[in-house]
Amino acid sequence: MSKTEPDSERFFDKTTLHASSNGREHRPWNLVDMHCHLDRMANGAEVASELESMGIAAFCTTVTPADALAAREQFAPRHNIRVGAGLHPWWVDEDPLMVEQAATLAAGDTFIGEIGLDFSPSHIGTRAAQLAAFERILDACGESPLAGRVVSIHAVRAASEALDVLERHNFPRLATCIFHWFSGTSEDFMRLRKLGCHISVNERMLATKRGREYARQMPLGRLHLETDAPAQPGSPYSAEELESSLNRTLNALARIRGIEQGELAAYMAQTSAAILGK
Repeated sequence: MSKTEPDSERFFDKTTLHASSNGREHRPWNLVDMHCHLDRMANGAEVASELESMGIAAFCTTVTPADALAAREQFAPRHNIRVGAGLHPWWVDEDPLMVEQAATLAAGDTFIGEIGLDFSPSHIGTRAAQLAAFERILDACGESPLAGRVVSIHAVRAASEALDVLERHNFPRLATCIFHWFSGTSEDFMRLRKLGCHISVNERMLATKRGREYARQMPLGRLHLETDAPAQPGSPYSAEELESSLNRTLNALARIRGIEQGELAAYMAQTSAAILGK
């Protein structure tokens, strides 16, 4: 998929928030969380419903194929939720069948995530399995191309290797590739930008000097909000907590970019919602 970069300093008229990328009328979203785990909240269905009433859309990324199937069913009634077919790198060695299950799901789905690589000390032991799983899922997607495909990518101490895999599969031209909570080197960041990838940022990322600098340099049309909530899987959460986290991130971004917060909010909601087809 060839993507044209929007002018990062030109903002859409707020009325365009009422139109999706396919031209159908829908509710305008005030905020979009581009990486969260609603299915790992004890009360995820309740939170999703409350978010819809608050005008907040979300990309619910999953960590196993079974979780993806369950989340699809759980959030099917919600117009504001997209569910990703995922296999998180922490789970790749739990069951040898999961890689093929994830590849099969991903091949038939527009929304993919959370997938990727994690070479931090706790997970470096499964490096080979992680690489094989990441490659297999991208292979499956490449064999079954779909318009508007979106993938949310985990890359911890593995950004260079993740970019190698994406480039080898020519994947940034086949899908919108969003690195969530990007923490790679400045060289990795420049390469990510050159490949046309996106990043999603949260308040913890913006608490670091490097994270703020990446947020400042990223073309605005490829910059998204996220929460990565919940911090404690299986615990209760609230729509108000999620909204507050997004707004704190938005406030920090407005200062970093020197843009009025309301104008920035409208622009980012429009660009993220368009990617999700919302």
